[in-house]
Amino acid sequence: MTDTGAEALEHYEQALDDLLFFRPEVAGHAQAVLTAAPRSVMGQVLAAYLGVLGTEEKDTAAARKAFGRFRTGFDEAAATPRERMHLAAAAAWLDGDLHGAGRILDDLNIAHPRDALALFAGHQHDFLTGDAARLRERIGGALGAWSRDDRHHGPLLGMYAFGLEETGHYERAEEAGLAALAQHPHDVWSIHGVAHTYEMRGRFGDGIRFLDDRSREWSAGTFLTVHTWWHYALYALERGDTARVLEIYDSAIHHESSAPVAMELLDAAALLWRLHLAGDDQSTRWGRLADAWESRQDGAHYAFNDVHAVMAYVGAGRLAQAERLVRDRQSWVSEAAPGVTNRAMTAEIGLPVCRALIAFGRQEYARAADLLLPLRHRLHTFGGSHAQRDAVQRTLVESALRAGRAELARTLLSARIQLRPVCPYNWSAQARLEEQLGRADRAAAARERAAAQASGRG
Repeated sequence: MTDTGAEALEHYEQALDDLLFFRPEVAGHAQAVLTAAPRSVMGQVLAAYLGVLGTEEKDTAAARKAFGRFRTGFDEAAATPRERMHLAAAAAWLDGDLHGAGRILDDLNIAHPRDALALFAGHQHDFLTGDAARLRERIGGALGAWSRDDRHHGPLLGMYAFGLEETGHYERAEEAGLAALAQHPHDVWSIHGVAHTYEMRGRFGDGIRFLDDRSREWSAGTFLTVHTWWHYALYALERGDTARVLEIYDSAIHHESSAPVAMELLDAAALLWRLHLAGDDQSTRWGRLADAWESRQDGAHYAFNDVHAVMAYVGAGRLAQAERLVRDRQSWVSEAAPGVTNRAMTAEIGLPVCRALIAFGRQEYARAADLLLPLRHRLHTFGGSHAQRDAVQRTLVESALRAGRAELARTLLSARIQLRPVCPYNWSAQARLEEQLGRADRAAAARERAAAQASGRG
């Protein structure tokens, strides 16, 4: 490792371990690398990746500035070929070219399948860009080069579990995730991957038991603590336990001591939005959450975050703020460089979804449905997981139902039920459709099916 002495190398190895296991201590150890060796190439690369992975505009700007200072006057010919690939990937990502960074990381992973930092950065890149196939294949293509005896084989297997889940291989994903946890029970990304498999298969009771059995490993002190509580709350919501959902929200997801971190605020918005779709008024909680989003004063950086900010503004009844965000992003799109990945994400997905959410808030349900319908097969292109994007998919279903567009609602619900027959929401929505169509017997049967699944009998 170029310009990295023994002390810095020790800190680097610890920082990498912290990163793979989602420990907040990674920031301190990454800084210690640069304190011990300010010109360490891989220390600078690690700092750059940390600046972009959280999708925080201000962190990315600070990392871009620091990385630019480092590269000024640095002779890249002194770096190794692998380090030069890392430098190029980090530079592209910092400049907003996520797809360019992904292509470089593809090449890096092929040439160096045992580069754990490149695999981790690539995996998170694939998640943030919604590329499910690459999320699976990037790690699957490297695993053959790793021995089970390697300390970082487990975290890689956990990454692979998430890629398998996002491409619909739920049983294989559960198997891989549990195998990873057999190696490292505290591997929260592997816990996260298995939790997703239960969500997608409607095994909500199993999901609650799984998380309860491992609560010591995930429920505090990790970068994934809030997000895993969000998964727990989704299980409780599907089972009809709104009181438990709100208890989790207030104690773990968003409260007075919560930091205004984008990835945690979007979990809060996505959970409250599901309650909003069910007609559950949470105006006080929405108000606090909207205040948190507004305090960030975000510019255009990551469209997925913008959509959740708009959810908060609409939920709080602050439509003027939501419309102001849309106008700002529309202006930015007209000026942004074509190579900035978020430009297309915002123009093609972010802005239409934001407009649909505002229309929904105005009870203009037909307009909301018209805006969302062309996007339903392309939502993945602005990032997130199937579970996260389902808040938008459910908004389309609710818009169709409330607009009285029975044929569209029937089509949407049929597709959902064929894919996830064990899902109380799908059957409760089907019951409302049958009521609209005047089919009382079918409505009653659908309600009974939803109730049975919520209680764990279905």
